[in-house]
Amino acid sequence: MEKIGLGNRIRVARRDRGLTSDALAEMCHINSTYLRQIEGGTKIPSLPLFISLCNALRVSPDSLLRDELTDNEVCRIREIQTLWETASPQSRELALSMIRAALEHTNS
Repeated sequence: MEKIGLGNRIRVARRDRGLTSDALAEMCHINSTYLRQIEGGTKIPSLPLFISLCNALRVSPDSLLRDELTDNEVCRIREIQTLWETASPQSRELALSMIRAALEHTNS
């Protein structure tokens, strides 16, 4: 799968919410030129600005960063969550029992 990139994901999220770059920039207290540079990939937002963008766009940070991050704990948790949500009640009970047994074994 081709990497989309942080800036493009921000642009897509902005457009999906019907916001102009001027409107989003104003919500984040930056100028629209800087936002366009971020969306174009020539600038990287600071952490406080990134959080502001996530809040303004109502998206999770990992949704914007998913192609930027390597396999990490958040990805693992989401994988487990997906498996859990699609499992039958019997499979859930079995998985929970297996996890408890594994944790008890490693904590002994």
